[in-house]
Amino acid sequence: MSFTTFIQHCLTGISLGGAYALIAVGYTMVYGILRLINFAHGDIFMMAGYFMIFAMVSLPWAVAIPVVIIATVILGVAIERVAYKPLRTAPRMSIMISAIGVSYLLQNLATYLFTALPKAYPTIPLLKKIFQIGDISASLVTFITPVLTIALVIGLVMMINHTKIGMAMRAVSKDFETSQLMGIKINTVISMTFIIGSALAAVGSILYFTDRMSVTPFSGTLPGLKCFVAAVLGGIGSIPGAVVGGFIIGICETALVALGYSTFSDAFTFVLLIIMLLFKPTGLFGEKIIDKV
Repeated sequence: MSFTTFIQHCLTGISLGGAYALIAVGYTMVYGILRLINFAHGDIFMMAGYFMIFAMVSLPWAVAIPVVIIATVILGVAIERVAYKPLRTAPRMSIMISAIGVSYLLQNLATYLFTALPKAYPTIPLLKKIFQIGDISASLVTFITPVLTIALVIGLVMMINHTKIGMAMRAVSKDFETSQLMGIKINTVISMTFIIGSALAAVGSILYFTDRMSVTPFSGTLPGLKCFVAAVLGGIGSIPGAVVGGFIIGICETALVALGYSTFSDAFTFVLLIIMLLFKPTGLFGEKIIDKV
């Protein structure tokens, strides 16, 4: 493998990892606040792909992008209000089953509305602009994805550490019941969590589908599972951990494809999950939780 090809694959891996990281942050935030694995998160990411397809039919891309982010946020918050909020005091398993049900509902709804045939993802001219650096050529989206991911995550961490809503989020993630007794508006905190997670999933979908050029009702299933693995790998509940996990999976997946093992690239993600759970169940940055008796 030549040096140019190696750099090309590295760029692709880092770009893919950036998109995974944005989606993984959504998983880790919802888990941190609600102790819920939001299995519908990958399907929200898939619906964002369809929103962009229809938004670009009648709107310029500069207007379509914010419209898609807002539509995805509305979908995420609506799911929380309808499917998760009524089960907040129910056993943990009930809300988990509800999340799986929402996932299948979105997949089947997308199949019914848009058919199972792949739909072409619209070209965003700015993101598809090709840049040539020596012998290396790549579209702007490849360069912008990791930079945008890191910038958004730094902004998110700053918000969580230095704002009132961020302080409320940290309090709720530590102790849900005590936060409620202290006067923190739990519904506001949870809604904000879903707003941020859904917005990041929408941005992730734009960056991810721009390179893949088609969307199907099941486009969110495998990326969603991989991003869940990324969140577990980094330590579920840890935002920097989710980002690191996303980049690790994106780079490893691309490396396997480059070495000719594309058949095993998906399986590798789940082997990595098993190894991590066997040797470090809390993930790379996760905190060990001590159950009080």
